[in-house]
Amino acid sequence: MDTATLNNQSVSAFYDRIKASLVEIESQGLTKPEHVIASKQNPHLVLSSRQKVINFCANNYLGLADHPDLIEAASKAVKDHGAGMASVRFICGTHEIHKELESKIAAYCGFEDAITFAACFDANGAVFEPLLGPEDAIISDSLNHASIIDGIRLCKAQRYPFKNGDHQALEDRLIEATEKGARTILIATDGVFSMDGSYADLITVRALADRYGALIMVDDCHATGFVGPQGRGTAARAGIKIDILTGTFGKALGGGMGGFICARSEVIALLRQRARPYLFSNALSPSLCASAIEAIRLAEAGDDLRSQLVRNAVRFRDGLSAAGFDLLPGEHPIIPVMLYEAQKAQAMAARLLEEGIYVIGFSYPVVPKGFARIRTQMSAAHTDHDIDMAVAAFIRIGKDLSIVG
Repeated sequence: MDTATLNNQSVSAFYDRIKASLVEIESQGLTKPEHVIASKQNPHLVLSSRQKVINFCANNYLGLADHPDLIEAASKAVKDHGAGMASVRFICGTHEIHKELESKIAAYCGFEDAITFAACFDANGAVFEPLLGPEDAIISDSLNHASIIDGIRLCKAQRYPFKNGDHQALEDRLIEATEKGARTILIATDGVFSMDGSYADLITVRALADRYGALIMVDDCHATGFVGPQGRGTAARAGIKIDILTGTFGKALGGGMGGFICARSEVIALLRQRARPYLFSNALSPSLCASAIEAIRLAEAGDDLRSQLVRNAVRFRDGLSAAGFDLLPGEHPIIPVMLYEAQKAQAMAARLLEEGIYVIGFSYPVVPKGFARIRTQMSAAHTDHDIDMAVAAFIRIGKDLSIVG
């Protein structure tokens, strides 16, 4: 057989494996559909099919994604500063508005300085490697977001995972790292674990960090803007200080995109020199910066929005709990409805969509096998009618699928 034939067979075999993987994903009920939206992001959507639905799966916690003040700020920034910077920050991509945004988010979250990225996935990919080396240790919660896990993989520090919520295991890892002579120990955790809607016990984490001389890094993507006093995040909620914070403008703070790291000024200064996702990615567009600055202003003054968000979460949770649905306990506006089987989660999400309730079934690899769910998320922009409509649809379809009695 000649070389060209062998090469063709190798290429063909590659595509056959890809197709087989897709068939296997579909057969296990793990295919993740992408529904195309033809309207602004808010609790009332129009899909490309022109179906009108009530949205219960966005990260639009404060309802700011289509807020007129954000739209006006973004529009003005485009007119004044153009569509984008066409460069990375250290060449000719840094604009006055980038410095203003970094100053605003640092002050809002209670830090000396901040640095922005295209997304928080990039922020978490950037934060570990420039700061820690083989002589150091990272102790990481088992339920941390994939971006934290990937960021730690890029770093040469020693890795010590511990089971979520197991503070004895956390202390054991701290002892182990200390006894092995780690130069610096960093505890990395989500402030809110996004698949469960549960909070990290930062009070205990802080006490253990102090006992063993460790630093704390928290990802607050599902907290900044709406958790804690004035929405300043999970550390403010717990009444403690942390060393490094990562977060996003793509959820409560406007829903556009962009991530950030907040820390002491010398940490941020080093990240500007060494963080690869910062050095090799274009600067955020001026319109994104302007809308994020406006979102921070609205969030800081948004006690009414936060109160409404809490009321909406309680109303939805109480309605489904009374009907017999299996909900993970908690207070966060992420409310997972546990169905355990991937096919059942997908089937229920599809039926709910037919009834005008837009939710998504979550299954492996987003959550562990056997823990499929529909992750619902409340917004301050939902009305009582929206929530009651969703609860009624869940009950109706839950009975049809023998999920509740």
